[in-house]
Amino acid sequence: MKTKTGVLLINLGTPDSPTPKDVYRYLIDFLTDGRVIDFPWLQRQLLVRGVIIPRRYKESAKAYKTIWIEKGSPLKIYGEEVAVALQQALGDDFKVVLAMRYRSPSIADGLQRLMNFNVDRLIIFPLFPQYASSTTGSVHQKVMEVIAQWEVIPEILFINNYAAAPSLIDAFCATASNYSMDNYDHILFSFHGLPQRHLKKADRSGKCCLKTKDCCEKLTETNKNCYSAQCHATAHAIAKKLNIAPLKYSISFQSRLGKDPWIEPYTVDTINQLATDGTKRLLVFCPSFVCDCLETIYEIGIEYTENFKHHGGETLDLVPGLNSHPAWIKALKEMIIQKI
Repeated sequence: MKTKTGVLLINLGTPDSPTPKDVYRYLIDFLTDGRVIDFPWLQRQLLVRGVIIPRRYKESAKAYKTIWIEKGSPLKIYGEEVAVALQQALGDDFKVVLAMRYRSPSIADGLQRLMNFNVDRLIIFPLFPQYASSTTGSVHQKVMEVIAQWEVIPEILFINNYAAAPSLIDAFCATASNYSMDNYDHILFSFHGLPQRHLKKADRSGKCCLKTKDCCEKLTETNKNCYSAQCHATAHAIAKKLNIAPLKYSISFQSRLGKDPWIEPYTVDTINQLATDGTKRLLVFCPSFVCDCLETIYEIGIEYTENFKHHGGETLDLVPGLNSHPAWIKALKEMIIQKI
């Protein structure tokens, strides 16, 4: 008897529409997650519901409206395309379903769909190349909460991270094939940021995280669970594959929220400084995002591009996300086959 494997692809999530009402609901789900804002429950609720969301949700709705396409949210549309293409690549012994950590389609619905196909084994595949408690950790926790209610629990394989997987690096390089690195003054790898306290909490030894200026530069046995170190590993691998000289690229972190210190340097400050220092043509990769979304299309493509030009830059080009690129489908298939 053949084993049928269910693959649950899980991304962060998206509002059901770009209306203020739906964006409000999405932000409530997202920001009240204790792994995202890791404060005690009451403090988190007061901060999110009383301060952050009332100040942000209307502006966020305007931003989502800017990137929304006819079929819906880019992140969800690309995710659906990936699920279809991966299903075709894996064949009949697999069933591939897309889910979102926040809003719809939910993780609970995705898991139930897979069980309705009588799968014998589950692969939980978060669409976050680098591990963070607030992304992959939250996904894994939610999956376990749902499955804990089942009478029969199947074999489950969790994908933790694949920050420097050769097939992932090949996919990112494939999306950049239309860009000549020689045509740019500088290359920037911008990753989603995290509060520095999240990095420190993930340091089991308590002796490594943020102890030195270059503690994340190289992935080691000591810092292997560090999100920032994994981001650096991704950027260095892409740069090596594309023959980008070390002095021609840099690494930064975007999307800071609140006043607490986040991983530095910040992308907005880096872009402004590059322009001020004379960089005219800048190419930006966003390798913590496998699908184009608000953080890539709007934050980098619109907001930071305006900042770059305001400070003297001329051209900022954004390398597209992996989306449903054939090289990304190939990478997903290879990682899944390797896992089982």
